[in-house]
Amino acid sequence: MTRHVKTLILASASGRRSRILADLGVSFKVVIPEVKELNYVNDPERTVRRNALRKNKWCRRRFPDCSILAADTIVEFMGKIINKPSSMKEAGEFLRMLSGKTHRVFTGIAFSRPGFRATSRMDISSVTFKRLTDIKIRKYLAKVKPMDRAGAYDIDENGDLLIASFTGSRTNIMGLSSETTAELLKKEGFL
Repeated sequence: MTRHVKTLILASASGRRSRILADLGVSFKVVIPEVKELNYVNDPERTVRRNALRKNKWCRRRFPDCSILAADTIVEFMGKIINKPSSMKEAGEFLRMLSGKTHRVFTGIAFSRPGFRATSRMDISSVTFKRLTDIKIRKYLAKVKPMDRAGAYDIDENGDLLIASFTGSRTNIMGLSSETTAELLKKEGFL
């Protein structure tokens, strides 16, 4: 009797998500979905759910015999979505805007197994920034590459320079809640 080997696809270009999944001890293959991300400016929940589901659907068409895990993360501040900065100048502006304030991080996760429609989950964490001077902002930006990070920061890369406190899942702030992911993957026999 041959045993069917389950294959898990991580539908994401994020190295941080790959690291979180690897830290859970899961074997997976990375596939970068070629989908244009949607941005519902005043609706972060809809944005992350729809983007995660679209990434999952793109992979499902190409890998019908695999389980697919897709995710999308955004930063929301004062009712608006804060995207990835388009320049170092804009990165500095984002950090000045978040200085001394609290914002939320939304991550939508879409999981599907072969023959089934994707289901979605969402995690929300809150992050409170320290009061930042221009010197602290320049110091942070000299140490990190903020261009591929929503809000121009990463809690896991010199986050101690910026972040006073947070609530919720720390890994959610990095782009994929390890708690939610572990729960989903345990049900499917990957953990």
